Amino acid sequence: MSAEGLSVRLRQKSPIALDCALECAPGELLALVGPSGSGKTTVLRCIAGLERPLAGKITCAGNTWLDKNVAWPAQSRRVGMVFQGYSLLPHLTAQDNVALALGQLPRAERRKAAEDWLARVHLHGLGKRRPGELSGGQQQRVALARALARAIGAQPTVLLLDEPFSAVDQVTRGKLQQELARLRRELAIPIVLVTHDLDEARMLADRMVLLHHGVSLQSGPPEEIMTRPGNAAIARLIGLSNLFEGTVGGRAGDDVISLEWQGQQLEVAGNQDAAPGSRVSWVIPPEGVRLHRRGRAYPSEGRNQVTGRIEDRLVLGPFTHVTLRPAVGGGPFAFSLPSHIARQDDVTPGAAATVTLLPQAIHLMPWEG
Repeated sequence: MSAEGLSVRLRQKSPIALDCALECAPGELLALVGPSGSGKTTVLRCIAGLERPLAGKITCAGNTWLDKNVAWPAQSRRVGMVFQGYSLLPHLTAQDNVALALGQLPRAERRKAAEDWLARVHLHGLGKRRPGELSGGQQQRVALARALARAIGAQPTVLLLDEPFSAVDQVTRGKLQQELARLRRELAIPIVLVTHDLDEARMLADRMVLLHHGVSLQSGPPEEIMTRPGNAAIARLIGLSNLFEGTVGGRAGDDVISLEWQGQQLEVAGNQDAAPGSRVSWVIPPEGVRLHRRGRAYPSEGRNQVTGRIEDRLVLGPFTHVTLRPAVGGGPFAFSLPSHIARQDDVTPGAAATVTLLPQAIHLMPWEG
């Protein structure tokens, strides 16, 4: 990581346990994800200087903000931030709250610039209202506009966003996510986004850190964590339900190993390190399970086929979530397919079906025991 980036290492046993580490390079967006109560907001507050951990080290933009004998105050850290409490000044209008972040501009230009920022977060025409006259979602957008205005103009050393879209409706949420994706091209600073929404992290972040009970369990590109979790506990934490156990066989070819599961031999592709004869946990994401459509040959026919019966079908608009109970036992496997295909192929509970498990999608992990 560049010396100009953000590096954080925090440790304490109370009042909120922390044992976590993260790094974020300039221009990178890092998503900090985890369930409620995992310590995500506490980590942000430590970075901002609003809380001091019992032990740890924080460096940013080549400066050491926190170490054994160092503790920079919050006002010296030049942090742009949006916290869940919004921190808007109640006696000022939305326009004036945003203008506070535009101190680098001449006074005459601040109001116009503040209105422009409010328009970018879809609050055009509401600049004269005070926070008490705005909904929670509108207040959140004012706080986001203020943080982004500061990030673009005042050049803080890091931008911290704590669930910045949590209080807005789904349509506005999508628009704000797009706006953040556009604006980050102008930001050459680390951005840390706290979210519990894995889809949001997958869409916006370059890298992701998974936090649970204050401990950073795994970090890496979101797609890697979502399809290659470090262990079975992480797989459960991120909601991967296709989690099983098996025994590693021998090599079945270049970068292909065999996996015995429920008396069936599966092929696992990719350079995965597992000793022959060892017990493993394994996972396959829903997109790695492919349903054989009626009357159509599947390209991988004969490899990793699992037959069974449809156990459940849940229609959610354009997609249908399906679970298949294998005839060999174990399972079930969960996957999704377009709803029109589910109707065409009569994917209903009790119907016989066959799926193929894509060899490159199967991921091996240490056995839980």
